[in-house]
Amino acid sequence: MLTRYNPITGLEAFPAEFRLFQDTLSKWIDETSQGRPWTPAVDILETENEVILKADLPDVKMSDIKVDLENGTLSLKGQRKFEGEKKEKGYHRIERSYGSFARYFSVPETVDPEKVSAEYKNGVLTITLPKKEIAKPRSVKIDVKE
Repeated sequence: MLTRYNPITGLEAFPAEFRLFQDTLSKWIDETSQGRPWTPAVDILETENEVILKADLPDVKMSDIKVDLENGTLSLKGQRKFEGEKKEKGYHRIERSYGSFARYFSVPETVDPEKVSAEYKNGVLTITLPKKEIAKPRSVKIDVKE
């Protein structure tokens, strides 16, 4: 026989202040588990010619995504909407987070803002930030004389 463990059970003998704390904590846990904000995971890769940012945005429509580059800051904003706005029966658990998000990234001066591009495919947003020609590494052979 399995018994569910509750660390707070049996603490009724504690003063009212503890019960108030217990109620507040329980309420906070319930609220955060249902309405917690979400932030999409992002990978940033730098190659010889560009900086690539990939953001996981599953179930986000392309029309709900906004990407801006202004004053050296790349902003990624959007919203993942909960499809079942009305309380549908049948849900046993809702763990995925929904709502608006915003992420901001400093962009190095070596990036050419005129050539930035973005692609959204299979729930992954890929933003490509090409480097300026003068910022790309180059090799110069120097002859050494004796």
